[in-house]
Amino acid sequence: MSYNTTMAAAQTKSAHDRPLDHKNYYRLPWSANDNACAWLEPTKNCNMACEGCYSANDTGVHKTLHQVRQDLDVIGRYRNTHTVMISGGDPLTHPQVEDVVRLVSARGYVPVLLTNGLALTPRLLDGLKRAGLKGFNFHVDSRQKRPGWTGRNEIELNELRRTYAEMVARPGGLTCSFHTTVYGDTLKHVPGILKWAQRHIESVHLMTFIAFRTFREYMPEGRFEYFANGKKVALPAASDDAGGAASRTDITSREIVREIRREYPDFEPCGYLGGTEDHDALKWLFTIRIGKNDGIYGCLGPKLMEIFQIFHHMFTGKYRANIPPGIRAASKWLFPAALIDKPAAMAFRRYLSACLKDPSKLLSPVHTQEVVILQPPDILADGRQSMCDACPDMTVWNGRLVWSCRLEELTRFGCFLTPVPKPEQP
Repeated sequence: MSYNTTMAAAQTKSAHDRPLDHKNYYRLPWSANDNACAWLEPTKNCNMACEGCYSANDTGVHKTLHQVRQDLDVIGRYRNTHTVMISGGDPLTHPQVEDVVRLVSARGYVPVLLTNGLALTPRLLDGLKRAGLKGFNFHVDSRQKRPGWTGRNEIELNELRRTYAEMVARPGGLTCSFHTTVYGDTLKHVPGILKWAQRHIESVHLMTFIAFRTFREYMPEGRFEYFANGKKVALPAASDDAGGAASRTDITSREIVREIRREYPDFEPCGYLGGTEDHDALKWLFTIRIGKNDGIYGCLGPKLMEIFQIFHHMFTGKYRANIPPGIRAASKWLFPAALIDKPAAMAFRRYLSACLKDPSKLLSPVHTQEVVILQPPDILADGRQSMCDACPDMTVWNGRLVWSCRLEELTRFGCFLTPVPKPEQP
């Protein structure tokens, strides 16, 4: 092996293995009461079974519009927020989903639908947009029992993602995002999904990767006993689909970044949220990429994220999670951004270099694309459960805000469970 080849291999290894340090990123200023997002669940019904989901499948149970108004009242009472994520279950199964969107929009929130997309039709899409919908987050991954797609791997599912992206782009004016749960055996596919997203950067605005957790599997029964309001309880049986290395429940955001850097060595977050108990955890990582469909020039730095959050709150009274539509085309502001942000300056230099080699690149816009990585609940050795500090995905249960990812505990036991380590056997 030549010296140059050896050095290149060493540089590649150091690029994807370099550590993530929260001190290098902007800690987003969100709190439980003042947050960029809130989570609304108008239905528990879903038309698909996904591994790790706490919602029952095909229950036919929907909230009335009166109940939706009550939930929005709770959100309005306790949470100053910009975007309301309408989820479930799958909200498209709600027979009055357009009215739900109207209720959210009428309160001054930006309504976004989190859906598997199975029930979406062009006619329904147009109706939702007229009702005030501003975007879609499609949950697509290989563990869904999706008709016609079951058994496909994540790379093959990019064709389905493309279908949804084209559907959303047709009427215009809507954001298009994709959520993917990352399992032990699909972690290797994350770079390929992002490569696809890069090729469609003009119409795919956000990619979210969620490390696999599920209520039953992330609570190890062998080491802990569980109590609900002081009473010992038994956990429900594990999912038939779960278990083994394929369904690891210890995947971290750091692992996902390391995998992404195998394809994109310069991938670097700019903002984060930590853990409530594990202060070394990076529970939410936010990255904003700059580029075109034929290449990524770089990522924005923490200084720009800080400026954006501060000024958006200063002028609107609310924090915001996603890039506003008007500034997704970065060509006009990338140069001034480069004056105050070192990572943006590097991206700008790479853009200029690309334009010198091919001046036709000046004729097409540069786009931003967000990448969010989530590391859901972790149970620590002493039984403490580390949640996302300032969680954006809090929802309403019995008139109060709760963690949406732990709703199964509330619906089954009426409270959050307390794990207690089992006494050591003599």
